[in-house]
Amino acid sequence: MSTFQGRHVVVTGGFGGLGIPVVEELLDAGAEVHVPDRRGEVPQALAGRSGVHVVSGIDLSDEGSVAQVYRSLPRLWASLHVVGGFSMAPVLETSIANFERMFAINVVTCFLCSREAVRAIKKSGEGGRIVNVAARPALEPCGGMIAYSVAKAAVASLTQSLAAEVLADGILVNAIAPSIIDTPANREAMPDADYDKWPKPAQLARTMRYLASPANELTSGTIVPVYGRG
Repeated sequence: MSTFQGRHVVVTGGFGGLGIPVVEELLDAGAEVHVPDRRGEVPQALAGRSGVHVVSGIDLSDEGSVAQVYRSLPRLWASLHVVGGFSMAPVLETSIANFERMFAINVVTCFLCSREAVRAIKKSGEGGRIVNVAARPALEPCGGMIAYSVAKAAVASLTQSLAAEVLADGILVNAIAPSIIDTPANREAMPDADYDKWPKPAQLARTMRYLASPANELTSGTIVPVYGRG
């Protein structure tokens, strides 16, 4: 029997470049995957797959909207928070609007979904898992992307703080910290890069699947570096 058989899991950003492989991994393991999404348009890669449940019209930075999603779920086992955004600019060209946008899309969404996931998982009394997505610049700061780096550092801190708070409830909380992910958009932005060194979305998805699985019995409060060979 697959480790997720019959288990309900949320994946935010589940229709994006990393989210699709994460959803596929969980479906292959037998999970029922709930994807909250603003537009609710299922990508071709997931069209026709059983076990995908779309919750459309959702703003993941809105408190009431997120609470509504998690209240509507069956017994929840895990919540994986892939949704996020990237911005690159030196500090003197970073507006407060851009800084706040990075926090809204990366930190606020992660906080709200994590909080409501804890509320839902605790109802089951069986424990569960939460997996977030930080980033390499959160652990190894670099110049030129201060809003993004600080926001992802907040995601890392949120992950570790939450892990300490809910460990007694049997909820394990971790995050991955990728470097540049090998996506079409990143290849287009950096045409001269060595793509073989970049971590692949499918590789990251397998790591997230393990952290979210019952097979992960010990690891919590960890930010897992998944840098590839770069």
